[in-house]
Amino acid sequence: MFNRFKKNTCSKTPEFLVVGLGNPDRKYALTRHNSGFLCVDEMAENYGFKVDRLKFKSLTARTEIAGRGVLVMKPSTYMNNSGLAVREAASFYKIKPENIIIIFDDVSLDIGKMRIRRKGTDGGHNGIKSIIYHLQSDNFPRVKIGVGKKPNPDYDLADWVLSRFTESEQKELLPVLQSASKAVELIIDGKIDEAMNKFNS
Repeated sequence: MFNRFKKNTCSKTPEFLVVGLGNPDRKYALTRHNSGFLCVDEMAENYGFKVDRLKFKSLTARTEIAGRGVLVMKPSTYMNNSGLAVREAASFYKIKPENIIIIFDDVSLDIGKMRIRRKGTDGGHNGIKSIIYHLQSDNFPRVKIGVGKKPNPDYDLADWVLSRFTESEQKELLPVLQSASKAVELIIDGKIDEAMNKFNS
């Protein structure tokens, strides 16, 4: 399914934003909260681009997926202000919310699971809350990556999402990141129903 591209830029004006959520510091690299970043990294490897251009308060890459111009983003604003970066890019390219695909972690899903939604509430996720606030819309598709529930009810949620994946969890996570990349391509190709039927856990 993947279309490979050798160059990091695409002449087509972006019609879609693909945004992986996370925190930029190296210490957060393999934490649960950075699942969106990890998925973007997987996409970059599969499609042959590098997310290394600083623009819109993000590391970005312009590429082509399913024949459409796409701006891929890893916001550098930290999770709670993700909406600042998304709004800036969406405003510059005049991209409507329906064409903004957000990839992020979900503690209600086990590791190895994913879920695609057309739109919805923030579900208590601060990155999504920020995006809804700055776009003034919740009408954007999202790809949720399961990171597992807290070990026990008393465990602090912030501590949990900022904890690192174990080696065994990383092995479980990889196939999901690959599936999420394929789901993003289907969504861009106008086949969100197919993506939901194929990949929703």
